[in-house]
Amino acid sequence: MSKADVTLDPERQVQAKEYARIRRRLMLVELFLGGLYAFSWLVFGWSSSLKDSLLTVTSSELILVAVFAFVFGGCYLLITLPLSYYSGFVLPHRYGISTQTLKAWIGDQIKGLGIGIFLGGFIIEIIYALMRFAPETWWIWVAIVLLLFNVILANLAPVILFPIFYKFIPLDEDNADLVDRLMGLAKRAETYVRGVYKFDMSRRTTAANAGLVGLGNTRRIILGDTLIDEFTTDEIETVLAHELGHHVHKDIPVGILAESLITLIGLYISYLALAWGTQALGFNGPSDVAAMPLFVLVMGAYGLISMPLGNAYSRWRERRADAYAIEITGKGPEYASALRRLANQNLAEADPEPWVELLLYSHPALSKRIAYAESVSETM
Repeated sequence: MSKADVTLDPERQVQAKEYARIRRRLMLVELFLGGLYAFSWLVFGWSSSLKDSLLTVTSSELILVAVFAFVFGGCYLLITLPLSYYSGFVLPHRYGISTQTLKAWIGDQIKGLGIGIFLGGFIIEIIYALMRFAPETWWIWVAIVLLLFNVILANLAPVILFPIFYKFIPLDEDNADLVDRLMGLAKRAETYVRGVYKFDMSRRTTAANAGLVGLGNTRRIILGDTLIDEFTTDEIETVLAHELGHHVHKDIPVGILAESLITLIGLYISYLALAWGTQALGFNGPSDVAAMPLFVLVMGAYGLISMPLGNAYSRWRERRADAYAIEITGKGPEYASALRRLANQNLAEADPEPWVELLLYSHPALSKRIAYAESVSETM
């Protein structure tokens, strides 16, 4: 594709709508399976049976929680493995988005599983320890721990987690002009960054992406090689200006706090549900591992119900970041061009149905963002 000004590709948009529709259906299937799975553990008594079996082997609360969570989560992983394979490997290849080999995809799944077991197991053990030591107020303490965990993870992810999946290298002298522009942009936004790095997205996908990741001393600009190869320097500058807008508006710390508040409400609802379960289902308090499926079921349902509210808040933040990108660069047409190019390259549906945007989109529809960039440009 030429790096000249680009328009939305009608054929790609037809494919994007098909792809988005299939992904929504797969999401519904996964939600149904997840709810049915957790519900079945409670209805058929599998939860209590597993706990009783484990108690014949160990009396350690730590081991009991770890093994129960491993079995409960592992069985669900096996059940949904075909769905994960289809949605994560087959479908992206069918629509020409993925460039990943099956071996590489399996490798990523193993890496993700390892990280999930380590971090997820750590969090689950803390949650159940707090349930044991503070059965009436555990939901408050868990929310505080999760807040601290999110802050630490946001700080360390760029230097510990991301390199597990991607190779990051500083941009070389061939991209000196781009580096100077982006570092200058960060300076104008009064945002400290350690540097500009390229990462190898092309080993997995044809899609493009960029970001400003990390907090404090770990904050850095990262650009996918697919973005560098296909976008103009002006377009990349506007994309990064959008990301800088989030930092200027304090969207990351405020977002973490907002997410923590939403989580706190969900944890309180779970506290009430576990109290009910203790009476109605015969659990021995909230820390009873046999009640883990109920905890997962309630938090999952709450997350689904609260998702539209969180997405509405996110779309508001994204609109502010769009406005900032155009204001600080003065390049509305270039930003509109970048958004159209992203729609084409990432096979993103530019004009989704209103209900889809309302319920599922964390960003405004691309068609609205493009129209905004073009309308602002006419008044500048």
